[in-house]
Amino acid sequence: MIHQISAEHLSIDRVREILEKHYTLALSDDARRRIARCREYLDRKMDTQKEPIYGITTGFGSLCNISVDRDKLAQLQKNLVMSHACGTGERVPSEIVRLILLLKIQSLSYGHSGVQLCTVERLVEFFNDDVLPVIYQQGSLGASGDLAPLAHMSLPLLGLGQVEYKGEVREAGDVLREKGWSPIELQSKEGLALLNGTQFMSAYGVWSLIQARRLSEWADRIGALSLEAFDGRIEPFCDEVHLIRGHKGQLATARAFRRLLEGSELIGRPKAHVQDPYSFRCIPQVHGASKDTIDYVASVLTTEINSTTDNPTVFPEEDMVVSAGNFHGQPIALAMDFLAIAVAELGNISERRTYKLISGARELPAFLVAKPGLNSGFMIPQYTAASIVSQSKGLCMPASVDSIPSSQGQEDHVSMGSNAATKLARVVLNTERVLAIELMNAAQALEFRRPARSSEPIERMVAAYRKRVPFVDNDQVMYPHIESSIQFLHTTCDC
Repeated sequence: MIHQISAEHLSIDRVREILEKHYTLALSDDARRRIARCREYLDRKMDTQKEPIYGITTGFGSLCNISVDRDKLAQLQKNLVMSHACGTGERVPSEIVRLILLLKIQSLSYGHSGVQLCTVERLVEFFNDDVLPVIYQQGSLGASGDLAPLAHMSLPLLGLGQVEYKGEVREAGDVLREKGWSPIELQSKEGLALLNGTQFMSAYGVWSLIQARRLSEWADRIGALSLEAFDGRIEPFCDEVHLIRGHKGQLATARAFRRLLEGSELIGRPKAHVQDPYSFRCIPQVHGASKDTIDYVASVLTTEINSTTDNPTVFPEEDMVVSAGNFHGQPIALAMDFLAIAVAELGNISERRTYKLISGARELPAFLVAKPGLNSGFMIPQYTAASIVSQSKGLCMPASVDSIPSSQGQEDHVSMGSNAATKLARVVLNTERVLAIELMNAAQALEFRRPARSSEPIERMVAAYRKRVPFVDNDQVMYPHIESSIQFLHTTCDC
């Protein structure tokens, strides 16, 4: 299957489809015309304009007032890529590298960046052939673009740096020779167009958003199972309560729970208690607020991935080359900090439900085993969940409130959006683990309610889960079950 790169709207769902179904990319005729027209205009502009043009005939950052001779412009762009490849820390996961390539190709295709067509075509070849540049997570300030990580993305275009190819990390030059590809000879502005831009943080943001949507759905399913296992009440999920407050996510959550639990013998039986703890009773309000945040962040990131974010920006039809600030990550840095909080809260309330399930309340055995004392049962998975939730809370300190000036003060306010992005991804993975632990506990607790039955959707989910994670009669090694539970959250749920 082929996805045509064009100026048409690119949705988050389409991005997910491209990645999950392993589409190949092709530049549309319109994209090719836009790219070629902009490059031709820029070449003419340099022939006729005597005044310096930032980043094209000058140095970069605080060196913007230093002009560069025309015969040195190609070397200027190559030097830029080499000198800015200063990333460190952990490698960016391969699936996010593919997303960085996709978003960079999309941004360059609008015809406001001045790159050569062959440069964009090579990025398409990288994506299609799974030649994935080795990129590191640390090094970007999230303004002036994601300079360091995008420099690592760009090095292999020049035959430099490293790539992951067929499961091995190799020197990019060797892989290019093997494939019969010549290194790209960068022309004026091209290095700047490649390095300026928000594709590193945007890729992390889009990946995290896709996962957040998945985890939000699982949080409802697992929460519904926990409500059943804890012998909770359904009344707090009625429409009347949520219509008079009016938050969209809150109402959607309540309706999802009623659908999931419709026909349940357990939820319909008389209750001895008149009220549930907040971690059960307030699920619509908490899960719903996270849903609303996810929707807001989706709107911000959708705008971002349909944008040109490098600098300077070239407008061939208006005869303008403008040095401005579309590379600044503030719009998405704020959103990603917000999303981290919303996803962390799904884990926060999940851990509290786990704690209630093992507490020995409502005729459930302590720690969810028939012989507590001899068996510790599910005591320690809750410890693990609590530890993870605590770490996520620390990661939710907003990165976007910080700024450290760089480039001799020329770049005196930065977004730190890359740090917001990478820690958001960690929060997403943390919350997945916490929800997986709740699922272990809830499925275990449900067995102590037998022979009473839950709803068909919940029973189907538990039956599928039991094919991967067993009921625990007596103490056994638990960490493989936690991992299996995490992997279960990557399956399609028939509920």
